[in-house]
Amino acid sequence: MKFVAFERAKQGTGASRRLRNTGKTPGIVYGGEGQPQLIELDHNALWHALKKEAFHSSIMDMEVAGNTSKVLLRDVQLHPYKQQVLHIDFQRVDAKTKLHMKLPIHYVKAEESQAVKFENCVVNHVMSELDISCLPGDLPEFIEIDLSGMKKGMSLHLNEVTLPKGVTAVTRGKPNPVLVSMVVTGGEEAVEAGAEAAAAAGAAPAAEAKAAPAKDAKAAPAKDAKAPAAKSAKK
Repeated sequence: MKFVAFERAKQGTGASRRLRNTGKTPGIVYGGEGQPQLIELDHNALWHALKKEAFHSSIMDMEVAGNTSKVLLRDVQLHPYKQQVLHIDFQRVDAKTKLHMKLPIHYVKAEESQAVKFENCVVNHVMSELDISCLPGDLPEFIEIDLSGMKKGMSLHLNEVTLPKGVTAVTRGKPNPVLVSMVVTGGEEAVEAGAEAAAAAGAAPAAEAKAAPAKDAKAAPAKDAKAPAAKSAKK
């Protein structure tokens, strides 16, 4: 992907505000052997570019004043409620230096799995992106994971996935996190749960009806026993 940026001479809050009022977005390029460079981009073109996944996860060619350099998107500052990009940061890419970034995960062929086709399951995406480390030449746009072999109750862990050549996962905390799992919705388990609930609801009135006569039978003798005692007292 290639895009064009322009050199920016002025910096500061006031200069950035005036730039935004003219339909431009201020930005900066840093890293590599060069000094940080102030840039500006056309806001509308940038807004549409940000909707593309590749703009966030791939190495791009940025042209500034006739010179082209390899860069990665590093940060975007958005207005809290307006559709406006306030500032954008890019990092120069060195071919010999490893990158550390997050890549989106694409789960494919879930509809072909036994879990989805025959076992009333849906896919629970525990992770939608993965921290990776690699050289710029090995950087993929995304990580693709085939779910066609998934069955009911299965979970897919990181160590069960083959990453692209040269790509290493960077994990923090759990060394082997769950990426995706198959969750049952409806089907046999829902029917069984409904049957159990109905049986429990029907058992309660039956138990109450059975207990009621016994209670009345015990109460009657106690009442009759008091009557003779009261009569003898009068005599």
